[in-house]
Amino acid sequence: MRWYYLQHVPFEGPGYLARWAHEQGHEITPVTLWQGDSFPQLGDFDGLFVLGGPMNVDEEARYPWLAAEKIFLREAAAAGKAILGVCLGAQLLSVVLGGSVASNSGKEIGWYPVRLTRVGRAHALFRDFPAEFTAFHWHGDRFAIPPGGALTAESVACPHQAFVMGERVVGLQFHLEMTGESVASLIRHCPLDLAAGPWVQTPKDLYAGLEPTMAESHRLLGTLLSRLGEAGAMAALSF
Repeated sequence: MRWYYLQHVPFEGPGYLARWAHEQGHEITPVTLWQGDSFPQLGDFDGLFVLGGPMNVDEEARYPWLAAEKIFLREAAAAGKAILGVCLGAQLLSVVLGGSVASNSGKEIGWYPVRLTRVGRAHALFRDFPAEFTAFHWHGDRFAIPPGGALTAESVACPHQAFVMGERVVGLQFHLEMTGESVASLIRHCPLDLAAGPWVQTPKDLYAGLEPTMAESHRLLGTLLSRLGEAGAMAALSF
């Protein structure tokens, strides 16, 4: 398969997403939006990863490429492309599909449990996921479930952790793609986010949670991506 990923800032990269694609023998190509890269034509790719970033979905005056990105994502979803949005990427997907984004009750930063909903436990994309698992979080906003979508995961700190739109579009508020380098990069570039709060861990805790959790996070992400890729491949055959 041919994957592209939309990257919003240089310090928040694809992490395990790129490694998975290479291990599976897929093509993967970056679109570095802050550098003015052009979006690919719809016929040039089968699947899309939309990464995180520190900006809000409505900061188009400060980040003009956000407006073009929303148009591109709307067109990609309408074309039946396989799309995974992570954190900001999930929020952008919600907005272009008719949902919205609002401030969470507080920042959620660290390794915290996520629970699948009843719909999530039954959905093909999350088949074989445990009912509860630990994931990495770094966000202060949350998405609403867009019309026609379904809530598939939740947590105590954030009631909307994942949604699906059919079997080809999935948004994750949490991160399964994190690596040691990813965590270190966020700590280095976003230190002000780590002000004390009920759901904000210290840098020491962030590093401590990495080793016991990262391998399982990558396993779960690989499972999700394989099924998302299968759905995207079926969509390509139908066009």
